Amino acid sequence: MQEPKIVANYHSHNAEVPLWHALEQCLYWADIPRGHLFRYDPAAERHEQIIDSGEPIGGMTIQEDGSLLLFKSRGTVDRWFEGKITTLIPEIPEERDSRFNDAIADPEGRVYSGTMATSDRPGSFYRIDPDGSLTKILDETKIPNGMGFVPDQTQLYYTDSIDGKIYLFDYDRATGNLSNQRVHIEIPEQEGVPDGMTVDAEGYIWSARWDGGHLFRYAPDGSEVLRIPFPAKKISCVTFGGADYTDIYVTTAGGNDPATEGSGAGALFHLNLGIPGVPEFLSRIGI
Repeated sequence: MQEPKIVANYHSHNAEVPLWHALEQCLYWADIPRGHLFRYDPAAERHEQIIDSGEPIGGMTIQEDGSLLLFKSRGTVDRWFEGKITTLIPEIPEERDSRFNDAIADPEGRVYSGTMATSDRPGSFYRIDPDGSLTKILDETKIPNGMGFVPDQTQLYYTDSIDGKIYLFDYDRATGNLSNQRVHIEIPEQEGVPDGMTVDAEGYIWSARWDGGHLFRYAPDGSEVLRIPFPAKKISCVTFGGADYTDIYVTTAGGNDPATEGSGAGALFHLNLGIPGVPEFLSRIGI
């Protein structure tokens, strides 16, 4: 099996939210707490930092017009396009002390994203509709994290890292409603904390393992079929990309302390196992 290879290393505190931009054939990712946004062009083998926002970027989607949506602190949602930032949602008043963590667009252009719990209050899980309206789905979240749709788009996976569980919701494409939340996979404590995730073309789940040093692949029934070791303890997220979506990109954290966290801590990794993924859906907020 091919070993993961470092393709960019900015020694990120928490590299996260990798996302393949099909129009540009490039990968974007962020260092969440530092508010840095990066871009990697595999054809040119070139990477660069394109934003230093000065505030956390906790989630990201690609819009239908090719711009990026950045999900930030205080419930702020910004649109980035060709170097220009436009604010679409200035804030969510009850999230002024929190930040978004992970985001996913659905087939209709809506976005689901959660906010982090603080010392004073739990986090929340929201749906943002194309007109910018907000619907709170859950109000007792801890660290809402990786999400992914099953191939027939009737269900949505959702991770809560502190719970150590990957949940499954029934999903109504017509309305965006989520219902019937139940536990799909429960992670043994000794294997680390479930973080970002995605779903491949066969409906298998890929879950990054914070403090677990591995990327896991699960069959649709929740049984483990593969685990891939990395030279980093904190595996934070995973996405598919490339022309045929068989390129796997994995982000890691802990780049401020590689002596403890591993030689690849904070880097962006690549591997290709010949397993195809699928494109992420495009958001249409404000379009």
